[in-house]
Amino acid sequence: MTALARETTGAMMLRRLRSPAAWAESVDLFAVLTAASLPWSTSLAAIFNALMLVCMVPFLDVRDFLQSVKRPICAAPIALFLLALVGTLWSDAAWGARLYAVNPTVKLLVLPVLLYHFERSSRGRWVFVAFLVSCALLSVMSWLVAFNPALSIKPGDVERGIFVKNYIDQSQEFTLCAVALAYPVVMLLREKRYALAAVLTALALSFFANMAFVIVSRTALVTVPIMLAVFALLHLRWRSILIISAGLLACALLAWQISPQLRKTTDTFSRDYRLYTQEKVPTSIGERLEYWQKSIQFFVQAPFVGHGTGSTKGLFDKVAKSAEWVQGVRVFPNPHNQTLNVAVQWGVIGIVVLYAIWLQHLLLFRGDGLANWVGLLVVVQNIFTSLFNSHLFDFHEGWMYVIGVGVAGGMVIRARQAEPKVGEAGS
Repeated sequence: MTALARETTGAMMLRRLRSPAAWAESVDLFAVLTAASLPWSTSLAAIFNALMLVCMVPFLDVRDFLQSVKRPICAAPIALFLLALVGTLWSDAAWGARLYAVNPTVKLLVLPVLLYHFERSSRGRWVFVAFLVSCALLSVMSWLVAFNPALSIKPGDVERGIFVKNYIDQSQEFTLCAVALAYPVVMLLREKRYALAAVLTALALSFFANMAFVIVSRTALVTVPIMLAVFALLHLRWRSILIISAGLLACALLAWQISPQLRKTTDTFSRDYRLYTQEKVPTSIGERLEYWQKSIQFFVQAPFVGHGTGSTKGLFDKVAKSAEWVQGVRVFPNPHNQTLNVAVQWGVIGIVVLYAIWLQHLLLFRGDGLANWVGLLVVVQNIFTSLFNSHLFDFHEGWMYVIGVGVAGGMVIRARQAEPKVGEAGS
């Protein structure tokens, strides 16, 4: 009996190894695990992502995949990677620095893979749900750490409510989840499914409450109103916009009055700017202004092809030794602006490719539906947060973009391909 069971189990495993559907399920599973682990661990996210790619190989239709890569939504991200690779040839940086600077663009190669897979998979929503549930659990952990900092696994970190990673990454996650929930809430209300709408509303408010009373990044404070405005213009009537805007304004004023943390974060905008401009004190905003001014100078020096991949750190090191550099400002290889980061290294060519990525992906999500809304929101968030950071190249925010656009984009294309078939069946 044991031998028969062993043989049956072995035969079952062999059948699964030979089944394209089983491998596709494995790809879905590892995509879900990648999204679920991203808020908690960079290592786990990288491991699950690698396993996802491995599971695609055995039954990949290479010809069909290469055909899909020719589409602009796939070709533009690949072009940025190739530009970074070729840009190593005219850079003055050490080869180690050049190759290290190529690394942030490698993740863009996964985007065409996700688009291709989720055109064929019906489990894209699992990835969204996994990320949402994971962020909800992180929010609970953030509250616990706020009341008991000893629970944090970041020793020596004085930031309130941060269990893993940092407050910028956490704010990005919570902002995306909170605003993304607006669409299903409105759809549920229109369908008169009030109980589920109330649950999702409470979840969205819990993310906003965490950012208001525990910790929030200044980038999130700037981008939340923009993301909410995008949703209102796309999905609400003017009367509803006015009513909801009044309600949100009242909530914001209430949060401002009762949240010292929110007032403190907001006050740093004017305080940091004043300290830098009037007293030459190196503040966060002051450093960004310094990086931007110098980056524009670097761009003017080599406007067409830039200084090459990995050149940014050396350029900042050099100018930091001059008298025009504000003393105390730290030297970073990242100018904290995605456009300037690209412009310094690859000039106008890089800017054109970067904006082509954003434009193509914005155009991809022009329709209605949850996938279109999530994909559009991911792109809009990345564009506006990239005014203050190089978020497409950062690990966490970059993978949020790749996973969000890849999964949502695949779902959108799948739905569009199904529409003609539905029409033909109806006729």
